[in-house]
Amino acid sequence: MGSATVDIATIETVFTEHYGRAVASLIRAFGDVDIAEDAVQDAFTTAIRRWPVEGLPPSPPGWIITTARNRAVDRLRRDAAGRDKYAQAALLHERDEPVEADAVYDDRLRLIFTCCHPALARPTQVALTLRLLGGLSTTELAHTFLVPESTMAQRITRAKNKIRDARIPYRVPSAAELPARLNSALAVLYLIFTEGHTAASGENLVRADLCTEGIRLARVLAEILPDEPEVWGLLALMLLTESRRTTRTTSDGSLIPLPKQDRTLWNRTLIEEGQALVRKCLHRNQPGPYQLQAAINAVHADATNPAETDWQQILHLYDQLETLSPSPIISLNRAVALAEVHGPQSALDAVDALNLQQYYLFHAIRADLLRRLGKSAEAAQAYDAAITRTHNQAERNFLLAQRDAVASPT
Repeated sequence: MGSATVDIATIETVFTEHYGRAVASLIRAFGDVDIAEDAVQDAFTTAIRRWPVEGLPPSPPGWIITTARNRAVDRLRRDAAGRDKYAQAALLHERDEPVEADAVYDDRLRLIFTCCHPALARPTQVALTLRLLGGLSTTELAHTFLVPESTMAQRITRAKNKIRDARIPYRVPSAAELPARLNSALAVLYLIFTEGHTAASGENLVRADLCTEGIRLARVLAEILPDEPEVWGLLALMLLTESRRTTRTTSDGSLIPLPKQDRTLWNRTLIEEGQALVRKCLHRNQPGPYQLQAAINAVHADATNPAETDWQQILHLYDQLETLSPSPIISLNRAVALAEVHGPQSALDAVDALNLQQYYLFHAIRADLLRRLGKSAEAAQAYDAAITRTHNQAERNFLLAQRDAVASPT
């Protein structure tokens, strides 16, 4: 043991960085999610008690995994006869075995694909990923999804039971399965990040904790799948988007749109890392949706002011994205670039061709295009349609201000 003072913040950092590793390792060892979670929680409880007195161990994650493994073996010893086979295997093979880094990487990859298995509904995939890899408690997850804690507890329990009853394999997909399964995992991580970037509801525009967690999990995936350019693309997209976070709101939480943000305050460290990943993707020349979205954000980051934005290049990237991964949302975002290159009427024609009437950004973008065309009454109606379809108060306040401006021009 080391002699340096260990505070709770240090232990919390170890928890954030290594909880998923420890749980993944124990699921492989014991084949039971509940046993793994309980044992890792016990290990961190022991760390809170012992590390401030004894000091930080030479390998904190190794200490946690070994301690958790021993706790699991002790629990299995006490369990009923039905679990004796697990206990015997654990006692023979698991106690005090060294933790191998490669095995830990494989374990986390298996756990990501288990959490994101297509047999589970997407909200459950997100919740389970945040729970098992991110270490979020049931209370934190309930707050994130705006549901009662009892509801979230039941959701997590049902997900674990489905994994067990459906015999969802704890393994990395085969080469044939990997593309589709990887896309599902990437979508889950991006959903975590986007919910943080623009919260679906609540008073605040941003949930910084979810942004941070999404990026952390994307880094984990990039670490254990270093040859997948779409993983690099997702990480780059997150980093470039996150670089603008502190400039997206005023001190009182009001929304600041992209053209009015103070670009001198964008995080250059994140931008440089994100742009380096985009260049790495371009060199690989295997374009995918996340890589193209990252490239679009890299073009925005290149401009020191809105007037310098290369909208022609952004429109070209959206054309590629629409061809590669067509969707109404991509077409809606493309219309924003189209307005800058060919004017608001061309963009409005493209927007009106989309079937997105239930999506608030459809109406918000349409309202802005109508405003730019001088059609104030129609713009006000479109803003009203957007306002009724958003549940985030910061976005509602921004749209209300825009609506009032066109309804009562000075």
